[in-house]
Amino acid sequence: MSINLRNLIPVLEAEWIGLHTAIFVDHVSIDSRSLQNGSQTLFFALSGVNNDAHLYISELIDKGVQSFVVQYVPDNCKGRANFLIVKDTLKALQEFAAYYRNLFDFPVIGLTGSNGKTIVKEWLNFLLSPDFNVIRSPKSYNSQVGVPLSVIAINEKHNLGIFEAGISTVNEMINLEKIIKPTIGVLTNIGSAHDEGFLNLEQKINEKLRLFKDSALVVYQKNEIVDLCLAAFVKENQLKGQVLFSWSFTDKSATVFILKKESKNDKTQIEYQYKNEIFNLEIPFQDSASIENAISCLLVLLYFKYDFATIQNRMQMLYPVEMRLEVKNGINNCSIIDDSYSSDFQSLKIALDFLESQKKNASKTVILSDIFQSGFSNEELYSKVAQLIADNKINRVIGIGNTISSFSDKFSNAVVFASTADFIANFESLNFANETILIKGARSFQFEEIVTLLEEKTHETILEINLNSISHNLNFFKSKLGSNVKMMVMVKAFGYGNGGLEIAKLLEHHKVDYLGVAFADEGISLKSGGIKLPIMVLNPESTSFPSIIQYQLEPEIYSIKGLNAFLKIAREKNLKDFPVHIKLDTGMHRLGFEENTIDELIATLKGNSTIRIQSILSHLATSDDKDHFEFVRSQIRLFEKLSSKLMTELGVNPIRHILNTSGISNFPDAQFNMVRLGIGLYGVSNDAAEQKFLENVGTLKSIISQVRTIPSGDSVGYGRRFMATKETKIATIPIGYADGISRLWGNGVGYVIVKNQKAAIVGSVCMDMLMIDVSEIDCKEGDSVIIFGENPTVTEIANALKTIPYEILTSISQRVKRVFFR
Repeated sequence: MSINLRNLIPVLEAEWIGLHTAIFVDHVSIDSRSLQNGSQTLFFALSGVNNDAHLYISELIDKGVQSFVVQYVPDNCKGRANFLIVKDTLKALQEFAAYYRNLFDFPVIGLTGSNGKTIVKEWLNFLLSPDFNVIRSPKSYNSQVGVPLSVIAINEKHNLGIFEAGISTVNEMINLEKIIKPTIGVLTNIGSAHDEGFLNLEQKINEKLRLFKDSALVVYQKNEIVDLCLAAFVKENQLKGQVLFSWSFTDKSATVFILKKESKNDKTQIEYQYKNEIFNLEIPFQDSASIENAISCLLVLLYFKYDFATIQNRMQMLYPVEMRLEVKNGINNCSIIDDSYSSDFQSLKIALDFLESQKKNASKTVILSDIFQSGFSNEELYSKVAQLIADNKINRVIGIGNTISSFSDKFSNAVVFASTADFIANFESLNFANETILIKGARSFQFEEIVTLLEEKTHETILEINLNSISHNLNFFKSKLGSNVKMMVMVKAFGYGNGGLEIAKLLEHHKVDYLGVAFADEGISLKSGGIKLPIMVLNPESTSFPSIIQYQLEPEIYSIKGLNAFLKIAREKNLKDFPVHIKLDTGMHRLGFEENTIDELIATLKGNSTIRIQSILSHLATSDDKDHFEFVRSQIRLFEKLSSKLMTELGVNPIRHILNTSGISNFPDAQFNMVRLGIGLYGVSNDAAEQKFLENVGTLKSIISQVRTIPSGDSVGYGRRFMATKETKIATIPIGYADGISRLWGNGVGYVIVKNQKAAIVGSVCMDMLMIDVSEIDCKEGDSVIIFGENPTVTEIANALKTIPYEILTSISQRVKRVFFR
């Protein structure tokens, strides 16, 4: 990309305020935190309910960015850079992408549906890339922002595009259609995702079909409702002359009719009829979703007129698609970011941004294979890769592959190997320690072997933490806040059991205002891990005050005794204006200054310069219980009264906050200057209506260690609490009460999920194991088991055990490995 900025003025209908008449841009950005922003970056300052990128323009100018698309020019930026002023920067980004897309003329496959878009996209890339230079959406970039960023990556060497389009409500697809302009449309499985954004299934299908307005071909699974929607579109002249290329298991009038599918040895044999001929196809999957996705790919290959032998050869090599970046603990205090199944230029840029946001160690290493299908010559490609590496301040590059090895001189810090085997042979000499390592390789390089070498060895039970879901939940609650209301996020109790430092890094990346922890050692751990956000300590012990001061933590002060103890140490250390947080007791009766102690508090603080009241806070007792909302209102009134008295008497204007997660939703008029988000971040709400808008964050998984069949009359586990009444197949799972699984969840009360089916827990939960009944489930040793996540949820478990989701989450032992992914 090389575009003259002035040429964009009419495209974006923008007002121009600039320093230079001819500026060329070769990179588009919407993220002020990216280290890839530079002098030839065009930065779109997106503004929404959760954030306003205009606030970071001055900082970007200082870093060398010269060109911006904005809705207004901040006062401190006038005369310092080039500005294209528009009414709506998101609309401008989309218009720019549509303009850029129209510069190219080659086949483009547009994918939409509820499920399977990313998998079909990756499989089509694999199937078609031997014959095309493919540009495709990186990861799952299919949103109103993701689609423009995907399309902007096209260059002159590409001759086939594959782009996803995802929507959550009506009137969104019209924007994406203009950007993708697909010549071939593929409608994948229509399921329940985003149902809340549509009146009914028909409306959702109609909206998705708008992507194919000008497509020459539409691939879809034939069924009554889709056919009715297509017919209506043709009648309304919204679809014009498209070839409808359908497939079906039941309708013989489909273009491709599936006569038979038969599973055998983890594979599926498919017999299908096309143009009155019968063909056979084998794919290496048995689940219904993969079969449907593979058939969608089959129809695209048929449209491209591939011969049967080529279709059979390529489709039998399809593979599971990893759609996430994982963060894992590594050997020798390393942190591993596993992207070991993908190596293309666009996804490298995304992975490097993720590396920066999640690095635990200052030293950064990238292990990178040869990059395929970039659209650039090798000379140009590796020059660009080397620049990316330099921009992201990577300390060491380990290149694997003949091509990257031949361009090693472009990197100032590279070690190269011809193959993964060569790397493994020299592994010990590379001395991995105290570094964050991004592992990024094309499938053919089998970088999973490198991940295995570098990953810390722990048992096979893991708690997977979805960082995307945390971001989603954070933004959901941010959207409820007033424009100037700050947010403190609670990461106490090891991030509610999910992992403190990793989540804190993500929150810092999202620029939350404060973090909250329970005890000083939690805050010290975060500060030692590199967290720079201010951290409030809710329950500081007087013995921890010296450490709190040393690590620049901010204590909550809740008693005269504690205040005097902290003042004594503060004076000894000659502190001035050290931030503290004053806790008021408005009815919780746990910690805090009561109304009858306020005068003494004021007298103690008056004229004091060693500390500064950073905030005044209180805690709601029943913000989630409608039967006690009047009590909550009385707390809020008392907080207003007492905090106002403090502010008036002391002449201060601190932050004030009283709302927790439930309070944010139920008492929007009491946001004051800040709110405190806790369990809601982790995807749990006490309100069933609100719960559907939150995403599950943690999934606790294990495996089957052993399967046995016991006869009627035999028992299972300690105390013989389960007695088989018939021949029963029992599987043992390596997780128990030492890992945080309550013994109350055993003996038939609870269950786990195996192969998408419920398996009851039988007998007593042991310290390190539990047993399940899998008599009706076709499973084997090594199969995955879900303990909680989407099903069962922690709320369901908590209700069954007559406790709260907090206890379920925070009980998960730290010996259970946390795996973070995006």
